[in-house]
Amino acid sequence: MSSLAGLVDTDVIGIDAWRDPLVDAYGHDPRSLYVETFWLPVLGPSTTLLLRRLAACLEASPTGTAINVAATSRALGLGERTGRNGPLMRTVARMVDFEMARLSGPSSIAVRTSLPPLPRRHVARLPEALRDELALLDRPASAPAAPGPEELRRRARQLAMSLADLGEDEAAVERQLLRWRVHPALARECATWAARAHAAGTVQVRCPATSISSANGS
Repeated sequence: MSSLAGLVDTDVIGIDAWRDPLVDAYGHDPRSLYVETFWLPVLGPSTTLLLRRLAACLEASPTGTAINVAATSRALGLGERTGRNGPLMRTVARMVDFEMARLSGPSSIAVRTSLPPLPRRHVARLPEALRDELALLDRPASAPAAPGPEELRRRARQLAMSLADLGEDEAAVERQLLRWRVHPALARECATWAARAHAAGTVQVRCPATSISSANGS
């Protein structure tokens, strides 16, 4: 925590975007299914949730923003304790340790808005099933078949439900699906479906075992 000494006694942390052209070009949005599936077991739920929240903040304010330490800690379910040993500061330190953030000033940090593919040194931390799934993703394919309409709908619904479980409303889910280049008609359909399914407490699509959801409190 010594590297974060400048942040310990501050009530507000400045947040800037960490611009990394290579990672930004080929990386993954912190709110993506890839990060939820493969980075979450490595970073932990609180660090992943904080990265998601800061990505949304920086998307709304690309030139920078700030967070209140106590309020953000409560919003993430980390409690009200602040200071050097507070859970939010430990989460920020973990972000820095894993090079997801870096100090950019006495009381500010720069945060990645795209996360790199999971490095090989972290793959061993994954459960065997996820290691196998990641290996399939990394395996080159000469001419992959384009997914059909039903597969596209299934994937879009999975993404929509993941966002709904994180507390995003129907409009926010639709906007995020559009940013992920889901067809507008399908984005609207899946956002509506996810909102109704979430309100009814039902899920009709198989999600990864490591998904963040409001049900398990991760």
